[in-house]
Amino acid sequence: MKKITTVVAMLAVTAFAGAAFAAGPATMDLPASLGKVAFPHAKHQELVKQDCTKCHAKGPGKIAELGKDWAHKTCKGCHTEMKKGPVGCKDCHKK
Repeated sequence: MKKITTVVAMLAVTAFAGAAFAAGPATMDLPASLGKVAFPHAKHQELVKQDCTKCHAKGPGKIAELGKDWAHKTCKGCHTEMKKGPVGCKDCHKK
């Protein structure tokens, strides 16, 4: 019984550590004319209380449909709804 508890605890720590490392800041590469969009992942996680499905439909991992249309609908839509965060072009797209 002690071995099972230890194994379960080790798996939980490993899963938590993996999520913590994945939560670092990300910068999305866009065409040079648009500049880069900085995305502070950890800050967003804190704001949505770790509910990854707010952005990741299937839970943590890459967002397959990530692109201009998706980002404008999802990111800008959430910022507008929460009345928090950038919604103007130059607020996100730094040249």
